[in-house]
Amino acid sequence: MIDIVAIGHLALASPDVERLAAYYEDVLGFEVTAREGGAVHLTPGIVHHAVTLLPGDAPGLDHLAFRIAGTIEDAEAQLSAAGITAERRSDAEPGIPELLEIEDPDGNRLQLYSDTELCGELGPSSVRPQKLGHVCYFVRDVQQTTEFYERLGFQWSDWMGDFFVFLRCNADHHSLNLLRSENNRRLHHIGWELRDWPHIQLACDHLARHDYPLVWGPGRHGPGHNLFTYHRDPDGNVLELFAELDLMLDERLGYFDPRSWHHDFPQRPKVWTPGPRVPNMWGPLPPEGFLE
Repeated sequence: MIDIVAIGHLALASPDVERLAAYYEDVLGFEVTAREGGAVHLTPGIVHHAVTLLPGDAPGLDHLAFRIAGTIEDAEAQLSAAGITAERRSDAEPGIPELLEIEDPDGNRLQLYSDTELCGELGPSSVRPQKLGHVCYFVRDVQQTTEFYERLGFQWSDWMGDFFVFLRCNADHHSLNLLRSENNRRLHHIGWELRDWPHIQLACDHLARHDYPLVWGPGRHGPGHNLFTYHRDPDGNVLELFAELDLMLDERLGYFDPRSWHHDFPQRPKVWTPGPRVPNMWGPLPPEGFLE
């Protein structure tokens, strides 16, 4: 089984790369690490880049990347044994000397790599996220696509009914969400992790000063139990700023690190029955059409 250990980065297509790059720099506090062939690569931390912005006719997800613990050679052999076709590429992205590219059942492009350059210390920023936490996109057949990611080593942390799954590849409750929809290959949201509740409050004030209103939140989700807010970037992509996500620090125990706001003690992976308090334990529901 492939040893995927963390989400690496995502790439977004944009009809106006410079406008979107200015948002990531001026509003979220990211720093540019490379510009190449019209693409802009930015980071909020020590990784070379957590988001790549690519020229495109329409906004949306171009590809998603994950870090692996083993070698490219081992991963290539494991993918072949699992019947998954992989293309090996060198210097496909700045800071990543070699990677494997595959597709999931919905045609979403995935990159797997082990070695990446690290950045030095960044300048000060009061609102900059700590890291890329997760990506959520729509798929046609959630069960089938979940089985594919399980072949890559992911495990499900929670289901909401039979249409929304939360998948983990490390201690974090989820690094990937899959949401059922006929509009497959469409990005739902990008999750950036903040430190804590005061950091979220600071970010909300900062977003308001830059005229980026919230579309939902603040609140606390049921699955994952994280604090959340959602807003849209200049291209209309939905970004979640979150904190206090559930952690499974010991897989042998099979439950998440106990928190006072958990529904169950201990809180184990489960199928949540959809209801008004599941999306937001605090009450207010998402705007109409948010999960469609």
